[in-house]
Formats: sequence, C-alpha cells, structure tokens
Amino acid sequence: MGLMPLPTFKNSPPGVCLILWSRASKHKTPYFGGCGEEILMSAELVGGSALGAGFGKLITAVLDARKKITQFDSSLKKLEERLNSITPSIVEVKKFMDQSNHPRVELEKLIQILKDGEKLIHKCSEVSSCDYFNNWRYANKIKALDGSIEKNFQVEMQVIQLWSTTVLPKSNRLSLSNRGVSDNYESLGSCEATDPPAFMVGLDVPLKELKRRLFTDGESRIVVSAPGGCGKTTLAKRLCHDQQVKEYFTDICYVTVSKTCDLIGIIKKLFWHNAERVQGFQSEEDAVNQLELMLKRKVESGRILLVLDDVWSGSKSVPDKFKFQISKFKVLVTSRNEFPGFGSTYNLKLLSEEDAKTLFCHSAIPEDGSRSSMPSEELVNGIVRRCKGFPLALEVVGRSLHEQPVEIWRSTLMKLSEGESIVNSEDELRNCLQSSLDALDDKDIMLKECFMDLGSFPEDQKIPATALIDMWAELHNLDKGGIYAISNLHKLCSRNLLNLVVTRSSRNDANEIDWCYNDAFVMQHDLLRDLAIYQSEQEPIEKRKRLIVDLTGNRLPEWWTKEKQPRSSARLVSISTGYSVDEMFSSSWCSMQLPEAEALILNFNQTEKKYELSEFMKQMDELKVLVVTNYGFCTAELTNFSVLGSLSNLKRIRLEKVSIPTLCKTSIELKNLEKLSLVMCHKIGLAFASSTIQIPEMLPNLREINIDYCNDLVELPEGFCDLIQLNKLGISNCHKLSSLPEGIGKLTNLEVLRVSSCTLVSKLPDSMGSLHKLRVLDITGCLLIRKMPKQIGELRSLREFHMRRCQCLCELPLSVTDLVDLKRVICDEETAQLWECFTHLLPDLTLLVPEEIINLNWL
Repeated sequence: MGLMPLPTFKNSPPGVCLILWSRASKHKTPYFGGCGEEILMSAELVGGSALGAGFGKLITAVLDARKKITQFDSSLKKLEERLNSITPSIVEVKKFMDQSNHPRVELEKLIQILKDGEKLIHKCSEVSSCDYFNNWRYANKIKALDGSIEKNFQVEMQVIQLWSTTVLPKSNRLSLSNRGVSDNYESLGSCEATDPPAFMVGLDVPLKELKRRLFTDGESRIVVSAPGGCGKTTLAKRLCHDQQVKEYFTDICYVTVSKTCDLIGIIKKLFWHNAERVQGFQSEEDAVNQLELMLKRKVESGRILLVLDDVWSGSKSVPDKFKFQISKFKVLVTSRNEFPGFGSTYNLKLLSEEDAKTLFCHSAIPEDGSRSSMPSEELVNGIVRRCKGFPLALEVVGRSLHEQPVEIWRSTLMKLSEGESIVNSEDELRNCLQSSLDALDDKDIMLKECFMDLGSFPEDQKIPATALIDMWAELHNLDKGGIYAISNLHKLCSRNLLNLVVTRSSRNDANEIDWCYNDAFVMQHDLLRDLAIYQSEQEPIEKRKRLIVDLTGNRLPEWWTKEKQPRSSARLVSISTGYSVDEMFSSSWCSMQLPEAEALILNFNQTEKKYELSEFMKQMDELKVLVVTNYGFCTAELTNFSVLGSLSNLKRIRLEKVSIPTLCKTSIELKNLEKLSLVMCHKIGLAFASSTIQIPEMLPNLREINIDYCNDLVELPEGFCDLIQLNKLGISNCHKLSSLPEGIGKLTNLEVLRVSSCTLVSKLPDSMGSLHKLRVLDITGCLLIRKMPKQIGELRSLREFHMRRCQCLCELPLSVTDLVDLKRVICDEETAQLWECFTHLLPDLTLLVPEEIINLNWL
C-alpha cells in the first residue's frame, strides 16, 4: 500500500512554526482504512528504532484494549485514529533521517510519551467497568495522551523541518506535500463588527500594539494568533470600535470566516457592504480580480481595513486572496493558526494572574459582595490557577459558580484538580467547560438538554429563537407560546453558555398577551458548540438521543451507507452540509431508519439549485417538527414535498431562504400541522395558487402562520382567509405587500394579527370588524397607513394595539371609544397625541411611548 505524503508548505522562511494538523479539523480520513494491522505494518517500516518500537507497542496495546474493554472505547478509538493519521508521517521522516544523518535526539520526548502511553493503556485494561471514578479519571488521561502525542509530534516535525530548511541544500530538504484541503465553506455574516463585551480585561496592551502596527505604513497584513477561546474575536471587535481606528480608517469591513468558507460569498458581502452591485462572478479568480479593482477605487476616498475573523487551517488559502498591493488597504486576520506567509504574527497571550482573577471574579462573585458565604481567597485562587489565564474558561466556570454555595465551589475545584491540564489543548478545554454543565443542579436538567440541542445548528450562524421554541415545545413539552423556552435561553446566557441577541426592542414594550420573538436570535461560541456535539457523540449511533450529522464535502460518514442503512433511536436529528463543487444536497443520501425522531433540522449552504427532501423522511412516523434552513447567499428551491404527506404527526414546519413553488402541487394533506413559518421564502403566492386542493383541506388544523422577509409576496393567498381555525397570523418585513384581502374577516377565531414593517400597506380592510376574538393587533412600521377603518371599534376583545412608526397616521375614528377592553397602546409620541383625546372615555387604557433600541449585532 502506498504511503500518503505529508503536507507541503512552500517558501516558508526559517523559524516558521509549522503546524501539520490543526485541532480544528474534526473529520480525518484514515490513511489505512482504520485497520490496526496495517498501522502495525507501517510501524514495522520504521525498522528497529526506538520510535518504531514504541509506536508499535502502543498501537498493539490500544487494539488489545478495544477488544477487551468497552468503557474507554470512544477515547481509545480517537487515540487509534491519531496514531493512524501520523503513521505515514513517521515513516517518511524516518526515511529522511536515514538519508540525511539527522540527529535523533529531538525525538526522545515523543518516544518517552509513546512508552508512557503503553503503560497507561495496560492500566486502563485493569479498571472495572463499575469503577465510575477511575473510568472518568482514566478516560481523561487517555484524552490527555492523545493531545500530548499530537502536540509533541507537531513540535518534532517543526524541529526537523526547520533543521532541513536551514542546514540542507534545497534538493535534499524534507518535502511535505499538501493533503486534505476541504472544498466546503460556511456562509458568513455581515461586514459590520458587533459590539465587544462591556467588561474586558487584559486587552489594553494588545490593542495598543495592533494599532501601532496598523498605523505604520510598512505593515499591511497582520495575523492575531492564539488558541480558541483566548479572546481573539473580542480583541478584533474592540479594535474595530476603537475611536482612533475609526478615525484612521475610512471604512472597516469585518467578516467571520470560520472552519470552512465560501470565498465568493465573502467577496459578495464586501461588494454589498460598499454599496456596489453584487457581481455574478465566473470563478474565484474573477471574484478576486473584481474585488481588487473595487478596492482600488474605494481607497481613493480613504484607508480601508479588512478584518477576517476566525480563519481555520482549512481556510488558510482565503487570506492569501486578499494580498493586494494597495497602499491604503490593510488586512487583519484572527486565527488559531499562524500564517507566516501571509503577514506578521501577533501572538495573543493568555491573561496574567491578576487579570485572570479579575475576569473570574467579575463572572463568579456579585459586584456588591451580596453573598451569605463568600468563597475563600485560597478557593478562588485555586480555581483561577486551574483555568491558567484562559478567558473563555474563566468566564464560563465563573458564571457556573455565580451565587452558588461554597460546597459547589469546592467540588468544582476538586474536579478541576483531577485533570492534568485544561488549556493545553481544546480537548482539555472541553473538560473545563464540561464542569460548567456539571455545576447545573438536578432542577436544571432541562437547561442541560436545551444546551445540548444547540449543537444541531451550524457553527457561527445565528439561531432564531422561534426555531428553538418550535423544537422545544415538542421535544421537551415546553409551553408552545415560548415563555419557558426564552427563559431557558436567558438562564443559559447568564451562565455564558450562549449569547442572546434581540435585534429590535423597546423599553416597556413587552407583549403581555402574545409573546413574539421574531427578533430574538442565539449565538454560541464554537467551542461550546463543540462541547454539545462531543457530549452527544459519546453514545453509539443507534442509542444517541441526538444524531448530529455533518456532511462537509458531501461525504457520508462510514456508518451511513447503502449496505448498512443505519437505525437510530434519536429524538432530534440534524443534518448539515457545506458549500461544495457539485452542490449536492439530499439526492446522494442513503436510506436511514429514524423511527423515534420527533425533530428534524436540515441545514444547507448552497445556492441556485434545487434540493429534494429525502425519501427516508416518509418513515419518520413520529416527526413533529421540521426546520429547513439555507445559509447560502441566494435562495434555493426546495422540492419533493410529497414526503410530508406521510407524516401524520407533523405539527410545525419552519422554512428559511428557500423557494417553494411546488409546496402544494402534490395534493398533500398536512392534517395535524399547527404552525407554518416561512422566512425569506420565495414564490409563496405561486405555491398556494397552484394547489390542486383547497387550502383548508390541505391544512385543516393550522393555528398559526408566520411570514417574514418574503420580499416577493405581493398579496396574501386568498385561500388563507378560509382557514377559519387560525388563531395567529403574522406578516412582517414583506415590502411588496400592499394590502390585506377583504376576506380576512372570515378568520373569526383569529386572536393575534401582525402586519408589521410592511411598508406599502396603506390601509386595513373594513372586514376586520368581524374579528371579534382579536386580542392583539400590530401594525408597527406600516408607514403608509393614514387612518383606521371605522369598523375597528367592533374589535371588542382587543387588549393590545401596537402602532409604532406609523408616520402617516393622522386620525383615529370615534369608534375607538368602543374598545372597552383595550389595555395598552404602544406607539410614538405623535400617535399618542391622537389617543389622548379619547383616554377619558377609556379609563383602563395605558399609552406607552417606549424608547426604541435597534441592535445590529445579529447581522
């Protein structure tokens, strides 16, 4: 069997720190098919050297242990994969060393680690499966061994590579050829940097140094490098919001690159950010060329700073595309890796002991010291030392101990003391983060379940709170209105396990009757998402509660093939794909048996193609929630809706950024569907206009419809007015919608009607007077409405009326005095003046003029 060559890093200057494999890569392709025997054969190729002997003995011990014991199988499997991945490299280096007479002293530490590892595996074989404490302890030691082998192997390779570069002639140097570059990318956010946290420590010196470099004419490209969770993103955001930086640069563009990315998507965002027409690029090269021309025009007006945040090793070619020779254009990159060929590196250090303690105490101890029993200085220092200056670990562990009894602090310190380290590798950081979940007591089991569910959504993407509400209402029996779900999000946010962002809010503008969360989103740090996925993957496929499948590169995992056709008892199933060359979605998927799945999350990141719902969905008899989200730049058409006709328990459907012209062409009946949400969807009118059956027959039990940002919606399908069982109808941000159908008066069971931010709607239909059960009416942002229909006085059940940003509204009919149950009107000062002349006739009415806050952090 031929050996797979190592990666090539050409033109690397002496002293370059060469990282062969980043811990960011989760999916490693086994060189030898994962066969232990072939690994042993490869170890024999190293000859009788100490390295070969240690390597062979360790892999033998691992294979034997996996056959004899089961409690460490997951950890041992990962260790076996690690040894698998470095085998060809060791063989290649051995060959190089024999030919070059390279001194072998540098390998002694790695050889000793392999010997110690063999002893550890033998000890694991002696641990009883019922000895839970030692099972936990040795599992952590195996993980630490895996990280130590990876780290030291990388160091040895750096030393040999450096020696080869500086000592040997070019023809004799160690050549490492590239492998494993993914063609898959994740979509990006906007080009605006969100606000950094309000409380920050340890960043003054890095900020000062970065500004010094950026303000220097000769330095145009900088890489801020540090492990994940060290504050790179926080530093970059603070830099973007620094007043001196904003004065120095005319324009600051900020994009998150993440694990994989779409270069053309980045460039399209940059064109959009600069108010340029988004081009239809022929290729990546064409996109880069067009961007360079655009930037050359823009710099005539001033300096430009581009911040590429969170560039992973798999996306290392992306920064190189922005190496333009433009005098007033500068690029700053944040990454867990160093890219010496791109620009100068600034290594962001961990926090000093003083700053670490300050950050920890800010998260863990109330500022006013209002605790019945304060933890001792020794206890605080002990926990801070175990976090070793790692900002994310300090914040998360600190938040988990906030207002907790001293006993929990002590138990946390004991758990952290059991591990050898918590920051040397991301695996060990997960152990630290895991203690935050362990700190949740028994009454917070639901919080832990909700946290685990967040791993079902893609990295670095905003998660709509409404999608979580739908999912948790069915999976965890939380209230369908979403109050408990949002409460859980706030609790998780207070523990620093996620960020909850509300894009538009108003003080004193809480809806007391019908809670609407269309403007609420969740963001999660990628390490915390990794923790959730890591926990979910500890059980075998068939026993997992959550089955999270990442089809990066459209490569099915080994356990999902036509021959195997896996079966899983998971209640939550998430399948995500990334950008790929052939842009296949479900057409290549094999069958899968998911008889107990109640929620299916489908995430894809491709554009301008048709994507089919998979046929295996027909057998998902228990499915209650379907969420389909396209994270690509453009809308994609979704087809094969006929599979939904077999799902008799389906209650909630949420579709985002998809075109649905064939939704109703298959005569499907969704008899138990209760809620339909369409966000940024196209061809809604065509979908329902082409229906071969009447909409009430197709959706006989539909209770709620939400349509948001559907820009080609000109009129509401008339058939919606025949859904007499409908309780809630929400239409927002549909800027081509000009009116509501007169037939809306037939919705006699309607309790909530929202027509918000539909800027062309100029009036409400007279038939609204028939909506006698209506309790909430929201016309916020309907700029062209000049007056209310006189029939509005017939809405005797109306209790809340939202009418902010209705600038053209100039009069109210006298019939509003008949709204005897109206309790609150939320409006602007101008609209409040229209109501004031009626308040003496409506003694229970309260006029609220809130201060509106628009938060752009979600973009």
